[in-house]
Amino acid sequence: MKNPSSSLRDAHRIVVKVGSSLVTNEGRGLDAQAIGEWARQLAALVRGEAGIPREVIMVSSGAIAEGMKRLGWRTRPSEVRELQAAAAVGQMGLAQMYETKLSEQRMPSAQVLLTHADLADRERYLNARSTLLTLLELGVVPVINENDTVVTDEIKVGDNDTLGALVTNLVEADVLIILTDQQGLYAADPRREPDAAFIHEAQAGDPQLEAMAGGAGSSIGKGGMITKIIAAKRASGSGADTVIAWGREPDVLLRLARGESIGTLLTARTHKHQARKQWMMDHLQLRGSVTVDAGAAAVLREAGKSLLPIGMVAVEGEFVRGDVIAVRDADGTEIARGLANYASAEARLLCRKPSSEFERLLGYAADPEMVHRDNMVLTQG
Repeated sequence: MKNPSSSLRDAHRIVVKVGSSLVTNEGRGLDAQAIGEWARQLAALVRGEAGIPREVIMVSSGAIAEGMKRLGWRTRPSEVRELQAAAAVGQMGLAQMYETKLSEQRMPSAQVLLTHADLADRERYLNARSTLLTLLELGVVPVINENDTVVTDEIKVGDNDTLGALVTNLVEADVLIILTDQQGLYAADPRREPDAAFIHEAQAGDPQLEAMAGGAGSSIGKGGMITKIIAAKRASGSGADTVIAWGREPDVLLRLARGESIGTLLTARTHKHQARKQWMMDHLQLRGSVTVDAGAAAVLREAGKSLLPIGMVAVEGEFVRGDVIAVRDADGTEIARGLANYASAEARLLCRKPSSEFERLLGYAADPEMVHRDNMVLTQG
């Protein structure tokens, strides 16, 4: 298994998820002190105060719980329309609190509301990914929550543990840190079995973990330890490790980033880049391809650069943005494959064209690359 000191100490991109019971102090209202502490640690991570500078995303529950408090409701309603109303009311305070606390740390922030539909639709998925990566490049801390106000499915079956894993995969984060009201994962529910053994480290996706983690969450939130185990399994699909730790542990994020063993570490079976490469290589049937000239082929083979449309000479097949396509040389040999930034119809217009002409040809300015190097794998050297 991986050494915690290497998987966390060397992590460049981190997703942190906090649950409702922590954010709202068990439903008594937004915990300004706790959110302020996390904001301080997030800012320190971005500034490199725990080793190297990091890119961080916060996935925060708490909108419905805060809305319940503001509306004077003591128990979580079951009516969808009431849950949506509570989310709408609570989201105002939740976003304001994070903005205030991160601003106190001189750290810019952004609110991003996502639904599972945003992450299931190819176009919306790529748009969300592009937005988040741009925010991270700008040094902004995105604060993400589910858009419970308008989507019924997320309220009925969604949870932010799952959302944290989906965001981890979306931005290809190195580590997902789930902060909860438990120290980590136990072999049995410690509230019922005080002598239950603590699990310091295991492999994400181990079937035994789900058997250990049964049981409901708090009365405030929707999750439980089982949703965290499943989230870790999902995050491991893109090669990300997951840590489950107590959210009120002093300096928990900074200490984890320094390689200290806190909570439960669930390691991914494969490295992040290996997982992504394998995913693209596993596409047995590709929707299309682009043919490149000798210069572009050499640059891809030798330097691992992005593919620019100016090096393309032909487009085959019909595909849309986000499809995996092949990149072929003049002899028809596949030299790489990756995610297309443009649909086939657009790609045909861009062949042999510099990026300065994209807006004139397409009517909008977009990515300068046909396939970005981060979304490409060489298949022939």
